[in-house]
Amino acid sequence: MPKPTKGPRLGGSPAHQRKILANLCKELIHHTSIKTTEAKARAVRPHIEKLITKAKKGDTHNRRLALKVLGDRETAYILFEELAPLFAEREGGYTRITKVGNRRGDNTPMAVISLVTEKVSPKQAVVKEAEKAAERAAAAEEAETAESAESAESAESAESAESAESAESAESAESAASADEAAEAEKAEEAK
Repeated sequence: MPKPTKGPRLGGSPAHQRKILANLCKELIHHTSIKTTEAKARAVRPHIEKLITKAKKGDTHNRRLALKVLGDRETAYILFEELAPLFAEREGGYTRITKVGNRRGDNTPMAVISLVTEKVSPKQAVVKEAEKAAERAAAAEEAETAESAESAESAESAESAESAESAESAESAESAASADEAAEAEKAEEAK
């Protein structure tokens, strides 16, 4: 059930505010888009999103909770049977609020709140999965580097003398090979 906030309310009393929010939720479910004041649109957004999340779960308990808020079986049926499958792939952000200017009579800022019924593109889902996989790989790599650093320290203390000798011999072999390559390159340039 929508809980009234402290301070200024949409209606005169907490009960009136609950009714306003419930009626806005009902109309949004029936029409998928409604024009209302910005304050009411911002207030109804969390309530309708929670109802859609309950509809996606689809069990009896969540259906009863939605009926408690909506008070209308027809609206609950539309929510659970028609709208929930549209949002099955979407993980949140079921609504969009668009400002449309001020009302003519009292200059109140108006907005259109609508349900986002477009399909989630597979590209977005793949990108999210790739980001999660990259995070897991980075965590695994950090764990491996920590283990390899510990094993490398123990290996260095045991084989420091052997590695120093092999490093010197490898350096001398590399320098000799690079000198031979440089000489051959100079001869090729002179021949041209």
